[in-house]
Amino acid sequence: MASIKDVAAAAGVSVATVSRVLNAHPSVSADARTRVLAAVEALGYRPNAVARSLRTDQTHTLGLVISDVLNPYFTELARSVEEEARALGYSVIIGNADERPDLQDHHVRNLLERRIDGLLVSPTDGGSPLMLDAARSGTPMVFVDRWIPGVDVPVVRADGRGAVRDLVAHLYALGHRRLAIIAGPAATTTGSERVQAFREAMGEYGLPLPDAYTGQGDFQAESGRRVTEGFLDLAHPPEVVFAADNLMALGALDAARARGLRVPNDIALAAFDDIPWFVHTDPPVTAIAQPTGELGRAAVRALVDRIEGRAAASVTLTARLVVRRSCGAPGPAVQPPTQSPSPVQRSTS
Repeated sequence: MASIKDVAAAAGVSVATVSRVLNAHPSVSADARTRVLAAVEALGYRPNAVARSLRTDQTHTLGLVISDVLNPYFTELARSVEEEARALGYSVIIGNADERPDLQDHHVRNLLERRIDGLLVSPTDGGSPLMLDAARSGTPMVFVDRWIPGVDVPVVRADGRGAVRDLVAHLYALGHRRLAIIAGPAATTTGSERVQAFREAMGEYGLPLPDAYTGQGDFQAESGRRVTEGFLDLAHPPEVVFAADNLMALGALDAARARGLRVPNDIALAAFDDIPWFVHTDPPVTAIAQPTGELGRAAVRALVDRIEGRAAASVTLTARLVVRRSCGAPGPAVQPPTQSPSPVQRSTS
């Protein structure tokens, strides 16, 4: 196998010059660059993909920045992205933002420096100047699951509003009236959208959502535990806790059990983002399931379309409610009341 010294000798340049060419350093003259690339090609130095990427300005590599690799939802998303990318001839480099904007920007910066062909991101917030600059500079980019409003980038996401409406209908049919939500960060589109969908669905059934029943989480289990403890300390605790993601739901379940409460007898629990664990908890958790695998595959296809010069449109899929036993035994569907009951009736039923 040829070495870098062989390439340098064949091109009539120093080893340092070969290194600069292979790393796209701007200080190399056009003549030296041409000779080095010719030697790389002739000798088959390290594999031919290096020379090919330098000639075509493509690396056949995608970057993926996910919000939290420990969240099973994002783990499954990353897996589907990698599988679809491999099928289309691309490899993937993954960065875990851990729900931190600074780590998100760190990974985005590093991926861009690696000359990736395109970037998939689930933004941790909408205010990162680096993210905005990357999107506006022409870097092929697709937002997946979350997005930054007002930025002209295709978005691949699931619409959960119908599933949230189905959840509230299910809870209402079971006789629940005091419903609380553990919200995700307001700086994320999914955090704000899920609260709004829940509030609107409750309004259809004449149910209030008091400030005391709205807790601020951060898509991490500890915040679910903390918010649920606050709910349970109220003079009139909620009958149902709806966690806006799966990790916060697990935290809520821990908080209930720490108080010696039984689910669903003493308090009901539901979650956004179904995960395999939920069928193994006691009781199994009612959850809203996103088509995670298809989201990942659709995001890759949209990004590759952008990279290869084809039009790429946003894709919106549909989430669905998966009813289990954590809210009580399923009953018949109940239509929204034509006249909302009074606030006093709602709070004491």
